[in-house]
Amino acid sequence: MSVPYDVAIIGAGAAGLAAAVRLARTPLKVVVLEARSRIGGRAHTTSMGGFALDQGCEWLHSADENLLVRPIEEAGFSIDRTRPAWGRQSGNRHFSEAEQDEFSNAFEAFDARLEAARLQPDQAAADFLEPGNRWNRLIDAVSSYYNGVEYDRVSVHDYGAYRDSGVNWRVREGYGTAIAALGSRAEVMLDCAVSRVEHGGASVRLVTTRGALEARTAIVAVPTPHLAEERIRFSPALPEKVAAAAGLPLGLANKAFLAVDRPALLPANGHVFGRPDRTDTASYHLRPAGQNYIGVFVGGRHARTLEAAGEGAIAEFAMAELEALFGSELAASLKPLGETAWGRDVHALGSYSHALPGHTEDRQRLAEPVGGRLYFAGEATHRTAFSTAHGAWESGFRAAEEALAGLGFTG
Repeated sequence: MSVPYDVAIIGAGAAGLAAAVRLARTPLKVVVLEARSRIGGRAHTTSMGGFALDQGCEWLHSADENLLVRPIEEAGFSIDRTRPAWGRQSGNRHFSEAEQDEFSNAFEAFDARLEAARLQPDQAAADFLEPGNRWNRLIDAVSSYYNGVEYDRVSVHDYGAYRDSGVNWRVREGYGTAIAALGSRAEVMLDCAVSRVEHGGASVRLVTTRGALEARTAIVAVPTPHLAEERIRFSPALPEKVAAAAGLPLGLANKAFLAVDRPALLPANGHVFGRPDRTDTASYHLRPAGQNYIGVFVGGRHARTLEAAGEGAIAEFAMAELEALFGSELAASLKPLGETAWGRDVHALGSYSHALPGHTEDRQRLAEPVGGRLYFAGEATHRTAFSTAHGAWESGFRAAEEALAGLGFTG
């Protein structure tokens, strides 16, 4: 650990791996320091019941523009271009077609109010829900799925800055598997948690669980709670980074996976909401890509309640909702495969970032380099693609370019 490096990258998630991929094109000596015993961070695919299941990021969002699509396909992975049926209720179960149209219209009207509000001082998106609208609970549930929180904690300005083409695809072998493959050539020290970054001297000194090392410069690519809670300490201190990270907390979105022994009972690539009249309900992806399992998605406060209840709580909740929708015959054919608990994951401490009302500019503040020596990456630093793997990847490339410029490297 005494060998000096040109660049040390803290974190082997999508952002850190992307920085390493960019720097691998140069003769610089680069190392990635990862606290986990694997790479990928919040992009992680596991095999359960014979299925490749994404525990974290699952969708290639804005896929027709997503810079990861081409390298993933070139690496030999297959992409399922089937459009998700998120906005509809398969079989109109407990949610009539007319009600679905009402919900869709209510959501579109809410989105239009948020778009207009971008010209006003920032405030919580929940302030623009129509008082008394019967669909507010389901609108808030949808926010919990893709923001990780309900709209009372979402900045209107940040919400409006997110770029989404509306095209979403899947990697059949798993998004996490693909991210890990793209970053597989990086030199990574696993089980190497960084606790302190000393950047006041001639070089950057990093104190880790495997000893100390020095580098000419460092790229920090860790989830925001590690900075906001000062789990990684900087010397000299960086109070502006701590404050910026605190304004960009991670919401919570968790999953459960249920094998289906009688797949004929469900449509392939279907979707249902458990209870359209509630916020504390789950979103169900039925037999994605024709595979015989159900993906269960819960978010926000409801996800935190279920996570706190312990292992198996999400699956138990989901099976009860599905039985109410489809009957006991389907419920008897379901088998829990596993579930996530990203809030209890000490390396993640949540799922993906959202800007609190009044804090959308914290993304830029967090991304700004420090002293030509420290650079910051991660989905939370991206202005328009936060909360996504491709946003994290782009931020890693951006930080790598900044580091190269800081080192005076022109090759």
